[in-house]
This record gives sequence, structure tokens and C-alpha cells, in this order.
Amino acid sequence: MLTQEEKDFIVYWEANRLKQKKYFRSWLVGLPVGLLFGIPIILNYATGWYKRAAMVAGSKFNPMVLIIAILLIITFSAIFYRQHQWEQHEQKYRELKQQEGL
Repeated sequence: MLTQEEKDFIVYWEANRLKQKKYFRSWLVGLPVGLLFGIPIILNYATGWYKRAAMVAGSKFNPMVLIIAILLIITFSAIFYRQHQWEQHEQKYRELKQQEGL
């Protein structure tokens, strides 16, 4: 027997599962998680706490490469996080539907 919370989840997920699968929405909602990875990298570079790395970066480094890399890291983390959450919800939904049918 399903609890009321599980029944509410089934109704919610049937209504919203395709909307949450879209990549742009996944990117927007997962963006804060991606920023959790990108901001420390930027701070690490900006503070220059490791002097030798700062010297090498200052002489042989193009900052545009760092910006592009950070944007790629943020985007990948955001989309991967949301897709992982979607898969977890989908698995829970399928288990509940199977349990409901018994």
C-alpha cells in the first residue's frame, strides 16, 4: 500500500517528468551546483596564493582558456547533476508504479 506522499509524488512526476528532462531547464536549475565547482577555481587563480603557479600563469597562460574551461566545467556539472537527479526520480517513480500495481 502506498502512502499519500508516494501517491502525490506519482501524480507530480507524471505531470512534470518530460518538462524536467529538457537540457536548458536542467542547465538553469543545476547552475548553482556547477558554480560550486567553478567559483573555487576562479578564487584559487585570482588570489595567487601559490606564487610559482602565478608566475607561470602570468608568463605562459592565456586567461581566455581558463574562462572557457571554467564555463565548460560549470555547464557539465550543472547538466550532469540535474540528469542524475532526473534518473533518481524516474527510478523512484517506476518502483512506486510497480508497487502500486501489485
